[in-house]
Amino acid sequence: MLGPGIGGFELVVIALVALIVVGPKDLPLLMRKVGQFLGRARKMAAEFRASFDDMARQSELDDLRKEVEALRSGQMVGLDKGVGDTFKDIDKELKKPLASAPPPKKPAPVTPEIDAVTHTPPMTEPSLPKADAETTTKPRPKATKPRAPRKKAAT
Repeated sequence: MLGPGIGGFELVVIALVALIVVGPKDLPLLMRKVGQFLGRARKMAAEFRASFDDMARQSELDDLRKEVEALRSGQMVGLDKGVGDTFKDIDKELKKPLASAPPPKKPAPVTPEIDAVTHTPPMTEPSLPKADAETTTKPRPKATKPRAPRKKAAT
């Protein structure tokens, strides 16, 4: 906490010396002052660290802004020559007219799917076994009752 060479025994010795030198009456006041001093020192260190981080972040942002501006203006500063050539090739390809594109291919004919289990194409209509003419029955028409006329309500 205080350093690599200061342990529990050393802290006890420092406390005893402070008690003897300062005295028991003024020791709480001294400890309060030492605590306030350490608090201010920590606060200053935190502010220094925050300002240093801000400067580093600002420096990185400035570098990034310069790179973006260079890319926008077309100057490939700091990039490898091969990367710049690649960007130029891509730009040429994008600017080519669409007339030089090959004609679209005709779609392949649709083939029926084959069932993975039976290895046969699927049936389009279910096949039913043929029945003899004598055993098949035709459905009967429903019997309908004649409707009674409605009575008109008196108004």
